[in-house]
Parts: sequence; structure tokens; C-alpha cells
Amino acid sequence: MAEKSGRRLDQPRGKGLAAPKIDADAFGRFSEGIARFLGTGRFLFFQTLLVIIWITLNVFAVSLQWDKYPFILLNLAFSTQAAYAAPLILLAQNRQADRDRVQAEEDRSRAVTEQAETEYLARELAALRASIGELATRDFIRSELARLGGDEPDGSDDGRRRGGRTQPRSIN
Repeated sequence: MAEKSGRRLDQPRGKGLAAPKIDADAFGRFSEGIARFLGTGRFLFFQTLLVIIWITLNVFAVSLQWDKYPFILLNLAFSTQAAYAAPLILLAQNRQADRDRVQAEEDRSRAVTEQAETEYLARELAALRASIGELATRDFIRSELARLGGDEPDGSDDGRRRGGRTQPRSIN
């Protein structure tokens, strides 16, 4: 009989009561806002003030007693608040953990890049030091030219200084 009407009972209907579409990011921002508010001194102050007023009115204002001594309605309100606050706080913590994980990955990536750049600069600096150590100084070149020319230059270092180091004399 179901086959004649074109409906299959093993598959869900295409239309009907659809679940509301909730923007997860907007709901996450909302939950973070509530979690931030629940963790403030302002919230604790106002909640404490509400409890004091509630208990005072229900104990001393005989004509206004809507929640007598065991304060069952107040306990129900706190239970409801806790039932909603805990998941909202957990959702906010999960979103923060996701942001922290992304930030840690970016920091790790940046650290690897900076380490590679530092190692590159260290190699370049070592190469520059090595090439500077092999450069002949002006005094060394003058002394070699003078020696090749046959006369020794005037100077206390005998023309053998190069870069602050004494150069060995070549034997001919």
C-alpha cells in the first residue's frame, strides 16, 4: 500500500519538519560571551544579590512567599543555570583550545623559518669571515711589492703583517 502512494518507509521524507539551521560560529561567539560573563566578579555580585533578595523576601515577607523554606524553586533555577552554563563554558573552552592549537602551529612554523634563516646567516657570516681572513692587507701587499722590487720597505713589522697576523716569508 505504501508503494502505491509513492512513499518508501525505509527512507526519510524530503520535506517536513526540518531542524533549524544554526550558525555554529555565531553560537560559539555567543557561548564565549556568556562564559566570559559567568567568570566575572560582576556576575557573582549580581547572583549573590539576587539570592539574598530571594531568600529575604521568602523568609520575611509573609505576603510575598512564592518559594518557602527549602527554596525548591531557587534550587531549580540554579540547576537550570548550571545545566546550560556548563556546556556553554565547555564550548567556549573548545573554541579557545582550537585557537590555541592554530596559534601554536603558526608559532612552530615561524620558529622553524627563523631557525633556518639564522642558520643561513650563520653560514654566510662564517663564509665572510673565512674570505676576509684570506684577503691581503695594504701593508702586506706593499711589503710583497717592495720585496719583489728588491728593497725592503720602511716599517717595524718588516712587511709581513696581514690582517693582524704575521705572514710567513716565502723561501725562494
